[in-house]
Amino acid sequence: MRALALCLPTSRFALLPLCTALTMGLAACGDTSKLPSGADMGATPTLPEPVKSLIPTVNIAPAQGWPEGVMPQPMAGMTVTALATGLDHPRWVYTLPNGDVLVAESNKPPQPDAGFSIKGWIMGVVMKRAGAGVPSANRITLLRDVDGDGKAETRTVFMQGLMSPFGMALVGKELFIANADALVKVPYEEGQTAITATPVKVVELPAGINHHWTKNVIASRDGSKLYVTVGSNSNIGENGMDIEVDRAAILEVDPKTNTRRLFASGLRNPNGMGWAADGTLWTVVNERDEIGSDLVPDYLTSVKDGAFYGWPYSYYGQNVDVRVTPPRPDLVAKALSPDYALGAHVAPLGMAFAEGNSLSASLASGVFVGEHGSWNRKPLSGYKVVFVPFTGSKPSGKPVDVLTGFVSPGGRAYGRPVGVAMDKRGALLVADDVGNVIWRVAGTPVR
Repeated sequence: MRALALCLPTSRFALLPLCTALTMGLAACGDTSKLPSGADMGATPTLPEPVKSLIPTVNIAPAQGWPEGVMPQPMAGMTVTALATGLDHPRWVYTLPNGDVLVAESNKPPQPDAGFSIKGWIMGVVMKRAGAGVPSANRITLLRDVDGDGKAETRTVFMQGLMSPFGMALVGKELFIANADALVKVPYEEGQTAITATPVKVVELPAGINHHWTKNVIASRDGSKLYVTVGSNSNIGENGMDIEVDRAAILEVDPKTNTRRLFASGLRNPNGMGWAADGTLWTVVNERDEIGSDLVPDYLTSVKDGAFYGWPYSYYGQNVDVRVTPPRPDLVAKALSPDYALGAHVAPLGMAFAEGNSLSASLASGVFVGEHGSWNRKPLSGYKVVFVPFTGSKPSGKPVDVLTGFVSPGGRAYGRPVGVAMDKRGALLVADDVGNVIWRVAGTPVR
């Protein structure tokens, strides 16, 4: 608390050196998790009382990168190789039908000046330490591994000059790309290693402050509709709900009419999406911060058309967040509970159903999740890729570690997993935006 008091002079420039001391001391502030391991996971997670504090818990693994000879550790019986290294903040991966892999090298777009705040400045410092402070390359790179040895022989600039690109989806001969401000499309022919056509806008997407800027896209099974994730512009609506229109949501887009509609809402920051065997859409969601190391579990859930999932007024169903004003008991009464908790603050981003994987019989049915890792929890959580087993079209059992070792023994981040996807040979691809690597996890030694 004393450190915070030191950071209140009237001059912004006088504030900065004093706040440096504050950020160095934040690791000593905030609460520590008290739940037994795994209690915040599964279909019925434990939800303790919120922790109230003037200074939130700040505990992040500072970005370091991979030392020579060090790699993440796959689960027993598997191998890992670097499909490509030396990328520029790779966030998302997408496998084309011919086996080529597209990588979105991207970061947060420029933001409008919202004025100076202590909280905003601190968060900027924290995110920079986490490796998120680099300019966006605004590029999609193509990787091609012809001989199947787990290393790409071909690497080309597929597209450039985009606006913080993230999700990608191929429908017929059209490639759709979710930029931070719009869903766009370009023509694509199988085998192309570069596209020079000017992207055509399909629909605008909510932009502006872009507190959560990543936008993913997935096509319906018949390709007639597209589904786009849009995260919130705040933690709990503190910037006003007028700038949250069509945010914290999944939008349904009709590419024939270039129109969109709200498909599901109350999802604070949805990212990865996939289709279960029964045709249901699933997504992973980053829940809210600053009410303790044990709240709120991030989650994996099926998504129902027209459903509301609570944000910002309630969490994990109808648990009211008393920080949000004015309250909306009418909306809280409609809030659906998620299907499956992944753990508090693990920051799930990537998601891929296991269909077609060749890793292990034990991973035949379920979902792979790339957990980017916590900043608002002690001890650290996430920073790994896990597998959630399914029975039929529902989760069953606790998450299983598939790829770990992203954090050094001293607590520094060698890498941070983001997007995950299956390649054409059934291996798992993992985008690592701190290590600047695409990792490939295979079930047997690569040739």
